[in-house]
Amino acid sequence: MPDGGIGASTKRREDVRFLTGTGNYTDDINLHGQAYVHFLRSDVAHGTLKGVDTSAAEGMPGVIRVFTGADFAEVGGLPCGWQVTDREGNPMQEPVHPVIARDKVRHVGEIVAAVVAETREQARDAAEAIVPDIEDLPAVIDMKKALEDGATKVHDDLTSNLCYDWGFVEENREAVEKAIREAAHVTTLELVNNRLIPNAMEPRVAVGDYARATGDSTLYTTSQNPHVIRLLMGAFVLGIPEHKLRVVAPDVGGGFGSKIFHYAEEAFCTFAAKALNRPVKWTSTRAEAFMSDAHGRDHVTKIELALDKDNNFTAIRTETYANMGAYLSTFAPSVPTWLHGTLMAGNYKTPVIYVNVKAVFTNTVPVDAYRGAGRPEATFQLERVIDKAARELGVDPIALRRQNFVTEFPYATPVAVEYDTGDYHATMDKLEEIADLKGFEARRKESEKKGMLRGLGINSYIEACGIAPSNLVGQLGARAGLYESATVRVNATGGITVMTGSHSHGQGHETSFAQVVSDMIGIPADMIEIEHGDTANSPMGMGTYGSRSIAVGGSAMVRATEKIIAKARKIAAHLMEAAEGDIELKDGQFTVAGTDKSVAWGDVTLAAYVPHNYPLDEIEPGLEETAFYDPANFTYPAGAYACEVEVDPETGRVTIERFSATDDFGNVINPMIVDGQVHGGLAQGIGQALLEACAYDEDGQLLTGSYMDYAMPRAGDVPFYRVDHSCQTPCTHNPLGVKGCGEAGAIGSPPSVVNAVIDALQSGGHKVDHIDMPLTPNRVWAAMQG
Repeated sequence: MPDGGIGASTKRREDVRFLTGTGNYTDDINLHGQAYVHFLRSDVAHGTLKGVDTSAAEGMPGVIRVFTGADFAEVGGLPCGWQVTDREGNPMQEPVHPVIARDKVRHVGEIVAAVVAETREQARDAAEAIVPDIEDLPAVIDMKKALEDGATKVHDDLTSNLCYDWGFVEENREAVEKAIREAAHVTTLELVNNRLIPNAMEPRVAVGDYARATGDSTLYTTSQNPHVIRLLMGAFVLGIPEHKLRVVAPDVGGGFGSKIFHYAEEAFCTFAAKALNRPVKWTSTRAEAFMSDAHGRDHVTKIELALDKDNNFTAIRTETYANMGAYLSTFAPSVPTWLHGTLMAGNYKTPVIYVNVKAVFTNTVPVDAYRGAGRPEATFQLERVIDKAARELGVDPIALRRQNFVTEFPYATPVAVEYDTGDYHATMDKLEEIADLKGFEARRKESEKKGMLRGLGINSYIEACGIAPSNLVGQLGARAGLYESATVRVNATGGITVMTGSHSHGQGHETSFAQVVSDMIGIPADMIEIEHGDTANSPMGMGTYGSRSIAVGGSAMVRATEKIIAKARKIAAHLMEAAEGDIELKDGQFTVAGTDKSVAWGDVTLAAYVPHNYPLDEIEPGLEETAFYDPANFTYPAGAYACEVEVDPETGRVTIERFSATDDFGNVINPMIVDGQVHGGLAQGIGQALLEACAYDEDGQLLTGSYMDYAMPRAGDVPFYRVDHSCQTPCTHNPLGVKGCGEAGAIGSPPSVVNAVIDALQSGGHKVDHIDMPLTPNRVWAAMQG
């Protein structure tokens, strides 16, 4: 077996170009004759758009054309990709989402006009001369107030600001109510999962191009799923046949969910390029990103946990208000429902569960999937209420979790999913080892000597990755399939090009995918190239999100490679005049079992393209195969985390002293890449727990519109992590036995941090049960004051 196959910590090959500044990002793309667009965005959260005076702007130097909503009267609205029905079976309310506002503006940052000019500066200057006539209306910001009788409606054509009222599992409701009434103990907790603003390294960019000679449109964009953008924009917005529309997402500097969705700027640049017959480019500023990229989280929840006299969990009930913002972003309705409610069992064998979600329209930026998408929200509720229950009952929080862990697999939860494998005791055992929990009390005493309060926070999480299968999600409201695809093309000299529908925006696909194919065939990984991100040369795929890349995209690649090997085996059998069933492939050599007869991989591939000695009566020349893979189930990574903090009682400042993470990701392709994914997720989760919060005032003005106001984690805010993924229970239903790792850190870390802070305060005699994230010094200090 060559070095660098499955299980090797091979260095990421793509990092050579990233670290030397030779990557090809969307903003690096500049087309001949391109113009630039600047968007005028509403500075009013809610108002009637009575008119837009563009006359001054149209005469300014370099201006090519000014566009308003009237230019898009015949264009479709931005589509929502998931329909949720309420607990009565009625479809959700689904308002039109225009490319450019026409009758009203509904959030600060909504586009009201666009200037295309010869230079970026000329476009910006002209946009400042546009005068929109907006009559202010009351802004709807608070979700609960938005549902009150007489509340101002975000969309006049809807019956209310309620998108849907979802109950799951509805038939469990009475049983849950009965279990809570009869419980020996019920712990109740009300909490907020704070709104977050994604901040990828690279802001969004769109470059539209149009070829008049062929009628072909091309969009270069920062997307996690270019095929989906082509489908949504072409079919539902601009009416462009898919074979006449190409979408290219080259190197993309991070996404975290915020680049899954189809945005207005992409549709505009594609539309304007055709209208003007020249390329049109937009590069977002960071300020624009704060008020135009889809935000994340923003849930308000009440959770109840019922236990019997022996401290066994008997029921869980939750009621959540989920903010949709002003419009439904591409996958927004699925996040607080099917990606959240189905995970409310966590790692525990709770007999009955009922989840209610009210999705609400407000005059804020739309909210959609952000790293973890529903799973962090579910885990935070569950792991916080368990910790509170342990404190109320006077029992050890780890022991309470262990007592209620699921131990037999497969396990069908009361919220309609089935865990195929897992070992939650093993991950907790490993956590206790690597976190040195036996030494915690000694460390606490040392902190107390310094005048600090030290706390320990524990968390067990489970998540669902690789959302599937398509026939199931279709029943749940998905308007797209959730399969993945791959084409494996073998060259005559033995090198391989793999074209995948998955998209890499920092995950290391070019390295780990090559490792898989290298392992299967037994050739060096540097003979294998991975191509992605261009709808013109890859089969239809759904892209990368939800930790699906290796479990779904990698499985499609395995299936295509298996077809390649099967055909190559036939050719090898012919070359060696042996029975196909006797041919073995190992280390890049085909051999006849029990003999010394062999033929090299390169000889077989050459024969496929130079078929002088070839079984033409049995198989056609060439060596190229495509496979589509639709999973049978989700995968279920799980883990246990421990966080230790010090709290300064004088200031309320929280410092993370130690953080340990044990994860079960099934089989691991590249341990180094997995470590990096976990590290990044932990940093994002710590950011949410301690620092990050998107805030609006009562008029809908964004108060956290820059890095001066929105606190991102810095190097000094995170510790050196102890990370382990040796507890592996392979997935049973994909060929690689993998589960996915990209979101785990962001799911497991927020409750670990908050549990640790509450433990620290309790150790100092402060009777504090909960503090909403982010746990800023001010909030912690105020809680300590009573």
